[in-house]
Amino acid sequence: MSDDKKRYYRKRTELFLLLDKMKLWPSKSGMLHGIREMDVRGNVAIVTTHCGKTFRIYNSRKSRAARWLRNKWVFTPCPDCKVPAWKMEKYSATFFSQHYGSDLRKGDPAKPATSAKPIETSKTIEQKEK
Repeated sequence: MSDDKKRYYRKRTELFLLLDKMKLWPSKSGMLHGIREMDVRGNVAIVTTHCGKTFRIYNSRKSRAARWLRNKWVFTPCPDCKVPAWKMEKYSATFFSQHYGSDLRKGDPAKPATSAKPIETSKTIEQKEK
């Protein structure tokens, strides 16, 4: 794989899926923070950065953070988070398009979802009873 590979994502992807993929958070001060942990609880997520800041965010496609990531208005990495150079290069090689690119779905459509429990049939129920 080449280092200068361009990545395309859809413009209107969900913020949580975008943050989970990029692992970067644009702060209001104009710095990019590296995300250490993101605990999703419905439409709200608790984000912890590598510099130790913890805050709550909402899953919005039109939010300030989503717009700043899409439009690349933030380029300065946080000195405390120590965002690596390769991640900044990957971020700069990422493009957002209205009609082209990955829409970052939660599940992979190629792999069908399997249930954790095996399905019980009448034969397995009879075997358990014996």
